[in-house]
Amino acid sequence: MQPKKNPKADLNKNRNLYFVIGLTFVTFITWQAIESKTYEKTFDYEALNVEDDDDEDIPITEQIKTPPPPPPPPPAPEVIEVVEDEEEVEETVIESTETDQDEIIIEDIEVEDEFEDIDVPFAVIEDVPIFPGCESVAKSQRRACFQEQMNKHIRKNFRYPDIAQEMGIQGRVYVNFIIAKDGSITNIRMRGPDKNLENEAARIIGRLPKMTPGKQRGRAVRVPFSIPITFRLQ
Repeated sequence: MQPKKNPKADLNKNRNLYFVIGLTFVTFITWQAIESKTYEKTFDYEALNVEDDDDEDIPITEQIKTPPPPPPPPPAPEVIEVVEDEEEVEETVIESTETDQDEIIIEDIEVEDEFEDIDVPFAVIEDVPIFPGCESVAKSQRRACFQEQMNKHIRKNFRYPDIAQEMGIQGRVYVNFIIAKDGSITNIRMRGPDKNLENEAARIIGRLPKMTPGKQRGRAVRVPFSIPITFRLQ
């Protein structure tokens, strides 16, 4: 039995080739449509109207010079009248107010020896302030005794602030104060890394006892003193 179809008339023989050709053509047409651009051809222009009427004729003005004023007339001569000296003029005698050397009275002037209220640093003062407990120490050893008693006072009254411990704050606080002429502690000033540490340092210095004031040339004077207080967590 012979087949009815002719093998040369097979429609599916080159199907893939035709499909690729058609896909390429469609892609090319799509790309051209996307890339194509159109521009609107419009022309805007504005004509300038130049008229000759804008030129203005500027009149020529002439500066009028005013003549200077005439000089003032010379002053009239003064008339001097001669009067005869008929009246006698009494001379006024001025008596000297100076006294003789024997009559000079010298009054004694009392000069008060005023000692200025100055601050004498602890390092150069003649007689250092005496910390309670250093009265019986020799004068040459009172400076070292003062430092020792000060350190004992700080260690005795030292208390680390709780909030500073919780936050891990530590550092050194520099404290300055003045030992007044009556031996009291005044003008306490602090400088440190945290306010809580500064307040604790002020509390320690504020608990210092009253001292024997320092003396310069035998007179009580104000003595500034500074000391660092170290706060360290262990």
